[in-house]
Amino acid sequence: MSLHQGATVLVVEDEPSIADVLAIALRYHRFQVVTASCVRQARARAAETRPDAALLDVMLPDGDGRALGRELRAAHPEMALVFVTARDAPADIVGGLSFGDDYITKPFNIDEVVARIIAVLRRTRPADVLPARPPLRYGDLELDETTYAVRRAGQEVQLTPTEYALLRFLVRNGGRIVPKEQLLRHVWRYEHTAESTVVETYISYLRRKLAPLGPPVITTRRGIGYGLA
Repeated sequence: MSLHQGATVLVVEDEPSIADVLAIALRYHRFQVVTASCVRQARARAAETRPDAALLDVMLPDGDGRALGRELRAAHPEMALVFVTARDAPADIVGGLSFGDDYITKPFNIDEVVARIIAVLRRTRPADVLPARPPLRYGDLELDETTYAVRRAGQEVQLTPTEYALLRFLVRNGGRIVPKEQLLRHVWRYEHTAESTVVETYISYLRRKLAPLGPPVITTRRGIGYGLA
């Protein structure tokens, strides 16, 4: 499976708004996504698509997500399992991790969910799900699109998935100034941009993390947007 096609993730979540957010974020990171809102649908989707990973809500309207996870693991031993639940008691977490690959509690950060799925797939199917691709380069920046690693002047920089997506978009645009509205549409999928300060916030995060390894690399064109020096 090539990276541009993406690994397939089955999202099993009965709250439509949560399922939509997860699907949008995963598709942005080039995953193929199939969704199900109940155990019955999840069984059918898994049989049809044989996903590489399943993101399972523990509390489903027609059954227990953990029991579903055991069933899916028995039928598809190669499938990675990540549970999402509002239950954060140690016994629940230990129970989920006894046969699953990861366990995320609500409310969650969408960047964290994507990062954990990537990490789980890297452990379970490193060769065919995440094959190597040539890195993106701009100046002393290097972005690995297989592992999502970032290096500046040869030193690794730890970024969240959203920080990575923002920097990648700036790198792909080279030295061009990218308008704030375009960044909001492509990185966050925001359409109504007038009052949003999320771009400024994440630009400051990137500057703080890149600054120790060299001179300022992100430039600001006031009233327009951002680019790379």
